[in-house]
Amino acid sequence: MNNKKNFARKRPGKGALAKQTVNWRQYIFSEPEVLLGKPVVKGTRLAVDFILGLFAAGWTERQVLDNYPRLSSKAIQAVFAFAAECMGEEGLYAIPSEAT
Repeated sequence: MNNKKNFARKRPGKGALAKQTVNWRQYIFSEPEVLLGKPVVKGTRLAVDFILGLFAAGWTERQVLDNYPRLSSKAIQAVFAFAAECMGEEGLYAIPSEAT
C-alpha cells in the first residue's frame, strides 16, 4: 500500500482564480497627466508600485487603510490582481549576482 499523499491539486486552477479575482480595471487606471502615466488607484494619486512597496516593507492591510483612507480593501485587492496579471504576461530571466 502506498502511503504517499497526493498533493497535486490542492490549489484552485486558473479558471477558479479568475472567478475569485476582483476586476482590477474598475480600480486601476493610467493617464499620461497623472504621475507620468504610472498605474494608480482611481480617486487617488497612489501608484500601484507605491502600494506594493508598502506591503513589501511589511505594512499590513489595516495600516495601509488607516493611513490612506481613500483606499478600500477591494482597491488593494485590485492592486494585487493588476500586478499578478502584469507578471503573468512578462518573461522573467534570472540574472546571476556578482560574487563579492
